[in-house]
Amino acid sequence: MSRFSQTDPELTHRLSRRGMLGVAAGATAAALVGAATTPATAAPAAASHGGGRGRPVLPPGRLGIQLYSLRDKVSTLGFAPVFAELEKYGYDEVEFAGYTQGSAGPITLAQLKRLARNHGLNPIGSHVGYYSDDPNAYTFAQNLTKVLDDAQALGLKHIGTASGPFRYGSTVDAWKRAAEEFNTYGAAARARGMKFYQHNHSEEFSFATDNPKVRLYDVLLAETDPDLVFLEMDIYWAYSGQFRFSKRPDGSPAPFEPLNYVLKQPHRYPLFHVKDGVSDPSDTYGYRMVDVGDGDIDYKKFISAVTRLRARHTDHHWQAEHDNPTESFTFARRSSEHLHSLRDKC
Repeated sequence: MSRFSQTDPELTHRLSRRGMLGVAAGATAAALVGAATTPATAAPAAASHGGGRGRPVLPPGRLGIQLYSLRDKVSTLGFAPVFAELEKYGYDEVEFAGYTQGSAGPITLAQLKRLARNHGLNPIGSHVGYYSDDPNAYTFAQNLTKVLDDAQALGLKHIGTASGPFRYGSTVDAWKRAAEEFNTYGAAARARGMKFYQHNHSEEFSFATDNPKVRLYDVLLAETDPDLVFLEMDIYWAYSGQFRFSKRPDGSPAPFEPLNYVLKQPHRYPLFHVKDGVSDPSDTYGYRMVDVGDGDIDYKKFISAVTRLRARHTDHHWQAEHDNPTESFTFARRSSEHLHSLRDKC
């Protein structure tokens, strides 16, 4: 199953190749496994749990990875070798971007759930499309019951979409209409003990076409029930949105800080995508995506600020991601090492 298809222009540009199947690989499965298990990619040791004094910034048991980042390995090796590597790298959770694999052959949801558990990985969530013109599409709008059935079979606590609420356009009323549908999906998910969530890209922080004083993301927050609809902040894309939309179309200032959205309503953000970028004002999106730890986003500051809210009994999960890593196992290993090495002052 491919992750989903999009009609939003930004998502079409960024996610057009997102799918768990059909990704070409230049090496055999055996060669890939061998490369992954060399000493250079061994499990994080001192870098994960040492690297300085102070309290670890990353909460224990809360580091996950969005499997889209490893789609090439899943497609050529299957889930089993991928999960084995993630276990060695110190991951606790996985977020799905499809439930099928390529050359390793078919796998059932029961087998997939058991495989993850056997490697100490908690299936924390999954991305599914919002809607499609195909009435048989695997999306919330077209096949809500099937989507929730599968999520429940995997034991997911969260089920969501990376589609923006652009189904009916970019006006205030269009987003209110999409918010009503999100509320419906959220109610259906809650009835099964799950949370429905939406993952942002930068375009969500743009302004309504019929009222350029209104930020569309604020419409989403205001019009969705906070007990039914949750958010997965992709931190990279949120800062890209800050770069792109800190001024209204008329040029007047409209600054915002992504972290403040979380601190204001921490219970609405159970999941985060930890994705890094090097600031580049010449780039349309303001950043060039790099491995976690190689960029300019201050994850020590961001994660620390959120984890300090523990007294409020918040429950946050951090999923590493890179849309197109140079070498996906290397990305996964280095991301875990970096995030585990972050220390806060005691």
